[in-house]
Order: sequence, then C-alpha cells, then structure tokens
Amino acid sequence: MTDVTSTATVPAPVGKPSAAGIWHWLLRHPPVFTLIMIVLVCVVVGTINPDFWQVANLFDILRASTVRGLFALGVLVVLASGGIDVSFTAIAAFVMYSVTMLVTNWIPDMPMPVILVLAATGGACFGALNGLLVHSLRAPSLIVTIGTQYVIRSFLLTFVGTALFMNIPVSMETFGKLALFTHHSANGMISVLPASVLVLLVAAVITWWILQRTLIGRAVYAVGGSPGIAERLGYNLRVVHVFVFAYAGLLAGIAGIMHVSSNRLANPFDLAGTELEIIAAVVLGGARITGGSGSVIGTMLGVVLITLVSNVLILVGIPSTWQLVIVGIFIVLAGTVFSLRPRR
Repeated sequence: MTDVTSTATVPAPVGKPSAAGIWHWLLRHPPVFTLIMIVLVCVVVGTINPDFWQVANLFDILRASTVRGLFALGVLVVLASGGIDVSFTAIAAFVMYSVTMLVTNWIPDMPMPVILVLAATGGACFGALNGLLVHSLRAPSLIVTIGTQYVIRSFLLTFVGTALFMNIPVSMETFGKLALFTHHSANGMISVLPASVLVLLVAAVITWWILQRTLIGRAVYAVGGSPGIAERLGYNLRVVHVFVFAYAGLLAGIAGIMHVSSNRLANPFDLAGTELEIIAAVVLGGARITGGSGSVIGTMLGVVLITLVSNVLILVGIPSTWQLVIVGIFIVLAGTVFSLRPRR
C-alpha cells in the first residue's frame, strides 16, 4: 500500500503584520510616509515648545500653505506627465503685478471673481506657450521653462519695473481681509483663518477630479509613464503637453492674486526663489520626478511638511539657515524610500 502525501497548502496563521509587510505597504502608499514625518515634526516641536499647539499656529500654517499649495498642484500635474516646470513663479509674478496695475488704473471696481478669471486666463496662456515649446522643440521641459522664466522676469524688469505696488484694488483688499473663521483664545489673542484657504480646497478637488476621473488625467499618467507607449495607444502628446503646462500656469496666475490679496501689495520679485521648495513638496508627497505617479493628497501633505519646516522650527530655536538643511534631509530620505517602491 502506497502512502499518498497531500500537496494542499496550509494557510499561514493570521497574526501581527511583519515589519517587512508594513514596509512594503508604506512603499505603496507614499502619502502615509509623508504624514508620519509631519506627525514626528509636530510631536518634536510641540514637546519642546507647547506654544506650538495654539490655534494661531494652525491658522498660520494653513495661510502659508495656500500659495504654496496652488503652485504645488500645478507642479504635480506637470511632474505626473513626465515634465518639470520652474517658470510658475515668474508667471505668477507677471500676472499678479500686471493684473493689479491694470485693475487699479483702469477698472478699480472690478469684482474679485472677474480678477481671478483674468489672472487664470493670463497664466494659462503663458503655460500653454511652455507646452507648445516643449512639444515643438522636443527639448527637456526643465531647459525650456528655465528659458521662459528668464524671459518673463527680464520683460517684467524692463517694461514694468521693480517698485512695490501698494494701491491694490478694493475687491482684492477686501478678499484678503475676509475671514473664514475667527478664534478668540483665553489670553485675548485673535486668530483668523482667511477665506483664501477655500480657493486652495477648490483647486485641490478639481485637480483630483481631473487626474482621477477624466480621460485627460489618464493621458497625463500614461504619458508620464512612457511617452512612446502612450502615443502608440492613441494619446495625443501635444494635447497633453499643452494641457499640463497651461493648467500649471492657470494655478500660478491664481496663486499670484492670492499672494497680493494676502499681503496687500504687489512685488514683482516677491516669489522668486521658491521654485525648488515647491517641487520638493510634490516629491515629498510621493510623486516621481520621472513622471507617471503622484497624488493630490500626497502633494498637500508635502506642502504642509515644507510649511511646517519653514514656519514653526523657529519655535524650537532652530535658525532659518538650518531649515533648508532639514528640508534637504527630508527630500533625500523621501527620495531614497520612494525610489524603492515598485513602478506601476
């Protein structure tokens, strides 16, 4: 009589997840890793200085994240398509300065919604030009947008000037003072959450919808994953390139107006030099610099992390010169971790 050995697979006992399993799960969900870094920063800063937990600091972080967030959403769309844009701050500066001067000198009673539409249209035109140049020249988008950035800033310097423009339109000043929520603390401090945060929220929802629920969103990720394969599948590379850069320019134009409304003055070179921290926020949110990935929630978390490092580390006695070092460490850490995750 011959013994028969069973080949049935015995299910593994269900127990606590292994460290390797948790690690692989984190690699597949980059926003969770970014959220963990945010929590660690908050815990460390809050432990050293309990004043960090005040509502005023939360409102300050949200206020400082508005313009950064609008920029980052545009950069996310461009990065997801496999490109990179460094001209968005130049576009924002030109649009905010030009629109502020135009409205103040010619149409001082223009309502805020019309100003936003005008700024978005102007920014989208600049962005579409970037997209056309990238597609037509077949040149790296980084090189093209560096060039357009210099052209825009040179034009602004030559024909507009560098003087501060403090007489902003009434509608913009009123919007900048508009409070979404006001908090009165026990010590008499009044904290205001500006209504401009709603603009960022709306932009984030629209960007998520475009990327996750529309054909152009699928095309963006497809082109970012592999332009050659995307083209063979029928995606129009020219349409994708023009769309992503135009959308980034549109958000840059709106961000410029938000910046003027919040600060109540227009400085044509106020936003210069923030390009790398915005790109860093998107990368910290889990987007690959090579394209094909990225999410709105991850980008927003990356913006919060960058804002935390920029705004609250002073509470624990870390000078501003060292804040860039910490941001650099986060970027290297996130880049190393995210590079290990499998590409979809």
